[in-house]
Amino acid sequence: MASPSNYSTAPVSEFLLICFPNYQSWQHWLSLPLSLLFLLAMGANATLLLTIQLEASLHEPVYYLLSLLSLLDIVLCLTVIPKVLAIFWFDLRSISFSACFLQMFIMNSFLTMESCTFMVMAYDRYVAICHPLRYPSMITDHFVVRATIFVVARNGLFSLPVPVLSSRLTYCAENTIKNCICTNLSVSKLSCDDITFNRLYQFVAGWTLLGSDLILIVLSYSFILKAVLRIKAEGAAAKALSTCGSHFILILFFSTVLLVLVITNLARKRIPPDVPILLNILHHLIPPALNPIVYGVRTKEIKQGIQKLLRRL
Repeated sequence: MASPSNYSTAPVSEFLLICFPNYQSWQHWLSLPLSLLFLLAMGANATLLLTIQLEASLHEPVYYLLSLLSLLDIVLCLTVIPKVLAIFWFDLRSISFSACFLQMFIMNSFLTMESCTFMVMAYDRYVAICHPLRYPSMITDHFVVRATIFVVARNGLFSLPVPVLSSRLTYCAENTIKNCICTNLSVSKLSCDDITFNRLYQFVAGWTLLGSDLILIVLSYSFILKAVLRIKAEGAAAKALSTCGSHFILILFFSTVLLVLVITNLARKRIPPDVPILLNILHHLIPPALNPIVYGVRTKEIKQGIQKLLRRL
């Protein structure tokens, strides 16, 4: 048996993920709804992507942006949920050093990419309602390409220091992460080093990215509401608002789950520690599962495209 002094200086080569440390007996039961939500999210997003690709009438910028959102959802689900289910079903708790920080990078960057995509979609709706005559010249395929590059570059570059800073810390003893996923705080607090800068950077970068997106989304919808209230033609205002309905619902899904997660983390001393862990997992499942369903139900063109796809099959 290694002495305490030898143990404390041994380098960490892998981590152990302990999901719901106080309720591990529930894991098998919890895996059923999680696996069903995962299959729903993957199937719905794959169907939406295939429909947009095969249906020529959907080859428009607004649907390309929706395709980008579906791709981000798929990657987020695949990054988090299979590992969680492997822990629940097969007790495969170990995760390598590099895989842990790769997961951390994807979660941080793709989460902010989703937020940024919602912001671009809000701008698309703003132009469609406030400047309808200029819409075809402003929202083009070229605009979508530039917007996609901006979404990936901005959020990838700002999120990269989070796992880099965390990976450069010294992990000399404890390697048990009391979480189902490699979040920055769950991992970095195992370090022997001072993690003040690490935590500060994630806080500033995260709220700068998410906060700026939220402000621009609110501004876009403020201008949209102002323009709609000026419309005097009967039924025109309702029709204009209905074009924003699906996008607005998606933003509510994304923001509500994220807000609840933040509140529970701030009040962690008053609630069981397993609650934020569960909410973090659900945040990677509920919006991806509901996003394509909302657009499929509320958008006539997508609904018709899915019906055509099903008839082909």
